[in-house]
Amino acid sequence: MTPNPSPGPSPSPSPGTGTGTGTGTQLTPARSPAPPAPVPPTRRGGRGTAWLLTAAMATALTLLVLASARLGAYPLALGDVLGSIQHRIGLGGAALDRVGESVLWNVRFPRIVLALLVGASLGCAGALMQGVFGNPLAEPGVIGVSSGAAVGAVGCISLGLDFLGNWTIPAAAFVSGLATVLLVYGMSRSGGRSEVVTLILTGIAVNAFTGAAIGLFIFLADTAAINQITFWQLGSLAQATWPKVLAVLPCTLLGLIVAPLYARRLDLLALGERPARHLGVDVERLRIALILVIALLTAAAVAVCGVIGFVGLVVPHLLRMAAGPGHRFLIPGSALGGATVLLAGDLAARTVAAPAELPLGVLTAFLGSPFFFWLLRRTRRRQGGWA
Repeated sequence: MTPNPSPGPSPSPSPGTGTGTGTGTQLTPARSPAPPAPVPPTRRGGRGTAWLLTAAMATALTLLVLASARLGAYPLALGDVLGSIQHRIGLGGAALDRVGESVLWNVRFPRIVLALLVGASLGCAGALMQGVFGNPLAEPGVIGVSSGAAVGAVGCISLGLDFLGNWTIPAAAFVSGLATVLLVYGMSRSGGRSEVVTLILTGIAVNAFTGAAIGLFIFLADTAAINQITFWQLGSLAQATWPKVLAVLPCTLLGLIVAPLYARRLDLLALGERPARHLGVDVERLRIALILVIALLTAAAVAVCGVIGFVGLVVPHLLRMAAGPGHRFLIPGSALGGATVLLAGDLAARTVAAPAELPLGVLTAFLGSPFFFWLLRRTRRRQGGWA
């Protein structure tokens, strides 16, 4: 008989192994409990950045309001401005002289409030446009609302229409801007649905048509009307009055109240149309509602101050770069940022070349177009080309 070998020490399982059952021994890796997933730092950092940006914009806006009230052809001291405000609201203070009170309350404050309303409208509309179209290069003029409003205003000036008195041009611009957006949406809709590419291409075609209509009206206008048309198209807040503020106020408030209600659905839409539908978003209804809100905000702004570009493009994109794409901050932040930028632009327009006044639309275009070129190059470089 062959002697049995002496039993040696059985191999102990190495760390991370286990013993199986059955005829043989199976070594399987042990499963260590997974550590809890940490909270992404970008989320916390993005929220902190959002609060910081909000505080910075609110502070800048407050300082700009005070500076705009003080500076101009009739300068006022800061203490006099604050004293007049306190006197008006019944908290003491003292009224200014007759000329100072008139300049402050009938010229500067209407202009300041109108700049805030128009800037907030354009900034919020730009954020909604970029969310609806899923493109950071989109701005309210893409769907024809600005050029459509310009057709109504230019037509009234050229033909000498005056059926509503001083309200004729703003009312015609507002109605024609809304009508143009509805036309663009109706022409791009097929089979009960609309596509982003079709909306953009239809908007380009309608913009070309409205440009031709504006050119025809200018051809038919006399010299005085041509001067008025040119001044209106350049964009300005020089004709600001309290009635104009009251005219644009309901549209702006309605749009700014409704827009944040769609923030979560816009975040879901950013995942793509198909994932958004699977998550319960009615994409077509969302698009219709937001296009109407965009048209309401933009048409009201263009109707009272003419065409002012690039605010709806620059402000939302800068905030998105700084604080991320979440629309819970982006929509109200763009409204606040738009108000700040437009008030700063208006202050510069009436003080840089004093006593002359630069057209506000020209100034925003001068500052916004280089940013747009930089944005195009940056986007193309990140994507590795357009093809």
